[in-house]
Amino acid sequence: MTSDSGAQIQNSDRKDLSLQSGLHDNDHDLRRKADWIREQRKRSGLQELVGGLQCVIINTEPHLQSAAVNELVRYSGLHFYEAFQDEMQRTYVLKVPGEHRFRSADFLIRSRLMGSNPFQRANDAPRSRSLPNTRLETFVFETSDIEKYVSIQSQANIEFLGDIKDFGNYCFIQTRPSKFTGNSLGFIEWKGERSVYSSTMSQSVGSEIEKPISSTGSYLQNILWLDHAATRVRAQDRNPAILEFMRLTNYDFDFAIYVKSLNSITSVARLSHSDFAMVFTSGIAPYVREEISGPTEKFINNFGPRVHHIAFQTEEIEATVDGLKKDGMQFLLPLVGSPEEGLKQIFSQPSENTLLVTEYIHRYGDFDGFFTRSNVAKLTASTDKQ
Repeated sequence: MTSDSGAQIQNSDRKDLSLQSGLHDNDHDLRRKADWIREQRKRSGLQELVGGLQCVIINTEPHLQSAAVNELVRYSGLHFYEAFQDEMQRTYVLKVPGEHRFRSADFLIRSRLMGSNPFQRANDAPRSRSLPNTRLETFVFETSDIEKYVSIQSQANIEFLGDIKDFGNYCFIQTRPSKFTGNSLGFIEWKGERSVYSSTMSQSVGSEIEKPISSTGSYLQNILWLDHAATRVRAQDRNPAILEFMRLTNYDFDFAIYVKSLNSITSVARLSHSDFAMVFTSGIAPYVREEISGPTEKFINNFGPRVHHIAFQTEEIEATVDGLKKDGMQFLLPLVGSPEEGLKQIFSQPSENTLLVTEYIHRYGDFDGFFTRSNVAKLTASTDKQ
């Protein structure tokens, strides 16, 4: 092939990207629609009906569940709390202990023992179909009145996986997996003691998982609450995914960072500046082919839309990352950022047990932002190494 021919193909690809970018609404349109959704929430009675994140549900293959639990305990501030099962699934509950437990979502690591998997279609991508039951499936938010919430949303044609279930200590329901993200949103109304997920229908599983005794010291106590999670969505689904999330929760679209050189947008939705944040990362233009589409769209082409990483607030991040390395954790890139820029971040290699990347993030005291453009660019580029 001649160099002229190569240039023609590259120019053609650029033209394809430019044309397809018309599928993506700009932020002005997104903000206009977000304003409309906020008004609809007020008029319908949904405003303030949904609160903060209570837990995340990660499902694994049965033979990888124990390894996934041990991995999370080993490389985060999460501690094992209890394990139980019913006829449908086995659940391990992990929590952040001490004063930070009220700020962090709990982790429920589950494995189905029987029944169909409503997420199987979302997992059917070239590099995820070998683990058809593995993904962070559900984000569970608190509601003050689950019956009112379901009634209002059902009238708006929101589909749920079954009816409200009463587990004694709480009532629960979740949506069908989103066609934009592959994620489900759960809603929980506490009737008794908060953060107790077992019920009279479950049996305790005799399992005790201890924190590892590390030769590098007690650095794990520096890893605190769940700060945010980031879902990769297709370029054409970016706005619908954000707006859908707003319809189902009390969250609002906050801001977006465009990295044109990587064909990527990182968008942040927040409940408040002190709550868990939901991040959506997409292409600016849809996938064309591996060589030009950028790491975000390539990830989606390989794994499908899904949660890419979970991020923990981390103190003394340099020493903590050194300790993680000594204990065997591998990373996609070195620490990025600086005190002068306001924050430092790093991505782990993806887990073989959950397919999730773990991010460790530290924001310095006077930093009033959430991300920086330079850090976002470096972290996004590292996805190419997965």
